[in-house]
Amino acid sequence: MFYSIIISTYNREDYIGSCLEHLAQQDYDNDLYEVLIIDNNSTDKTAEFSKAVIKKYPEVNFKYIFEKEQGLSFARNRGIKESSGQVIIFLDDDAFAFPGYLQEIEKFVKSGTEFSAFGGKIIPRFESERPEWMSDFLLPLASVIDLGNKIRKFPSKKFPIGANMGFKKEVFEKYGDFNVKLGRKGKGLEGSEEKDLFHRIRSGGENIYYIPDAVVEHLVPDRRLQISFIQKQANGIGISERIRVRDLGRRPYVDKAISEIVKWMVSVVLFFYYCLRMQYRKAVMIIKFRFWVSKGFFNF
Repeated sequence: MFYSIIISTYNREDYIGSCLEHLAQQDYDNDLYEVLIIDNNSTDKTAEFSKAVIKKYPEVNFKYIFEKEQGLSFARNRGIKESSGQVIIFLDDDAFAFPGYLQEIEKFVKSGTEFSAFGGKIIPRFESERPEWMSDFLLPLASVIDLGNKIRKFPSKKFPIGANMGFKKEVFEKYGDFNVKLGRKGKGLEGSEEKDLFHRIRSGGENIYYIPDAVVEHLVPDRRLQISFIQKQANGIGISERIRVRDLGRRPYVDKAISEIVKWMVSVVLFFYYCLRMQYRKAVMIIKFRFWVSKGFFNF
């Protein structure tokens, strides 16, 4: 099996070098994988640092590609187009793969399990420390995935996260690429492009698996834990979900609106739960987060 690892990056000079170093140091045959660096209009030294790693590891199949169309979905789709692998893996530019990462994926692929997509475990590496207000229910904001230590299908309400996910290439031929109306563009914090794709895959009855030993660490810098950033991120989630479901028709929009109301009910229950435990900052942030998402979704 030949693997294509796609790293979409935008102004990440602080992290891209380390990300690529980890991929260059895999306990895996260099001839059996490639790493595609999709530079999405970076204006800092991302290109310079990327090319320095490429020069340092000539034995690794690195490819640097510049994508001028701004947006994460455009960058990922360019990576799919340029890839040579039968299995395409996406990692964030601030995610650091463990040395045995590709070995563990290879074990899963060779096990004979029928799959179309997969996601691995994502461990947060907080730049300072996990903030007091961040409950377990808000850990996904730090792109954390931990469904235990056994290979299993993803639950119906969950799906892999872009910091560590993979697909058979044929999936894109069958269900299409990432929706370019969705996903981050430049400094914007919109999303839902991953959810949109996984919904299409699931609608076809395909299997999406969790591989616990395919592990990456995901850096969580302090700036991503500032309340202003979380507010913008939550609002972007709401806006993106509104765009995603409206494109699907009236019924999906109504269903999503009802789902948002249900989430409000759950959030209120969690609010009182944390208040009873005297964890007031966690309680308040759950309500704030839900409000910011709803504001984006309902456009008020």
